[in-house]
Amino acid sequence: MSAATKNVLSKVRRMIPPMLEKFHKGQLGRVAVIGGSENYTGAPYFSAMASARLGSDLSHVICTPAAATVIKSYSPNLMVHPLMRQSEDAKKEQEPAAWNASKNPESNAEDIAARIKDLLPRLHVLVIGPGLGRDPLMHATVASVIRAAREQELPIVLDADALALVHTDPDLVRGYNGAVLTPNVVEFGKLCDALKVDVGDNAPETARVEALAKTLKGVTIIQKGARDYISNGETTLTVDLEGGKKRSGGQGDTLTGSIATFLGWRRAYLDRLWDVGKNPIDEHELVGLAAFGGAAITRVSLVPSLTEYAAKGLLAALP
Repeated sequence: MSAATKNVLSKVRRMIPPMLEKFHKGQLGRVAVIGGSENYTGAPYFSAMASARLGSDLSHVICTPAAATVIKSYSPNLMVHPLMRQSEDAKKEQEPAAWNASKNPESNAEDIAARIKDLLPRLHVLVIGPGLGRDPLMHATVASVIRAAREQELPIVLDADALALVHTDPDLVRGYNGAVLTPNVVEFGKLCDALKVDVGDNAPETARVEALAKTLKGVTIIQKGARDYISNGETTLTVDLEGGKKRSGGQGDTLTGSIATFLGWRRAYLDRLWDVGKNPIDEHELVGLAAFGGAAITRVSLVPSLTEYAAKGLLAALP
């Protein structure tokens, strides 16, 4: 472990709340994962359960009705809200004459999003994307929710299919320093192409993520790889801890949930729920530290999972 990593981890440690008798349920993290559709029920489960196992108090999943029963059957720890709708779901629920989502998804998305927005004041963090799919009504719905989350200064973690929204409408997150993007290699390349980020072949390894973050004006981006590079365009962190060499489905979802837990603790830290000591960490720096903490714990958890926990699955490796 490098000296720089040790220094960053010492700051991350300051974000982790102590166990105090005065705390009550919900103070140390209320996270919701928006995703989960007819064909994708595992991803939101991995994200929400990672958040819960790492230490958030309450974990919600907001998904389609087709996914809700399946996700509920995975674990009683999760609160599952079947509020999302795919285009075919909404079509069946309405009179044919009233249905026009195929032409204008936003016309129905606002009605669906309104019920989700009612939950936002109860939350500390939103994760959007795991198991979301590419349905236009689903995308229009989460776009509306993202705008509302920004207005309420609610941190958001975007992954998987939610990143496609940034391709087509970068202003959804541009300039919002409460947003964290966690693209894989392919998704990162698509973001760079969509936003015309090109730093040349001879640039330093961190150049692309720094350029992309600058283009999005303060959004925190994790460029995942052999090392993880985290940047908001001004500060760049490198996660060089050893991780598992196997790349399996669910790892990225677990990362989003882990980051969400740290972002929930960020809220508790900023609310001074415990004595944070002298020289408190700046609220913007805490976002990058939350991303670093989530990436670090995910990497470290994957090392024993290849041996001791191989038969139990990825989530068994989390604390």
